[in-house]
Amino acid sequence: MAGPRRRFMLADIAQQLVGGFLLAGPFVVTEEVWVLASAMNPIQAGVAALIVVLIGYGALYKADDRDPDRETEVGGIPLRFVSLMVVSFGSVLLLALVFDAPDTFFTNLGVPREEWAFGTAKAVAIGAIFSVVGAATADSVF
Repeated sequence: MAGPRRRFMLADIAQQLVGGFLLAGPFVVTEEVWVLASAMNPIQAGVAALIVVLIGYGALYKADDRDPDRETEVGGIPLRFVSLMVVSFGSVLLLALVFDAPDTFFTNLGVPREEWAFGTAKAVAIGAIFSVVGAATADSVF
């Protein structure tokens, strides 16, 4: 029998944000990430995004003693997990745009402008692999 649902609070999002941004930053400004992203195909990008989802779910609900069935849900998915995904991908994207990383790195690499959106999505997926670790750890520890 499941106990009462745990309320997802603003403090939980703040913890995720701190952890997500902490580990996202170094990967956004590293040229190697953008070189890798420019060379990735759609399958590799999808696998990278799937890795983020698996790490996030594993860190929140398998490595920690947390029951997803006892949490507030949105569309049948725990709100904490949804928030973790938004923070993990969003923190990388936000920093990439604030630092103008796509323009800086893709111009230097000679990537055509029409490929920048997908290239940025691939770079975000790479960075989110690390961001999700920070976000989930901060959420679980604090």
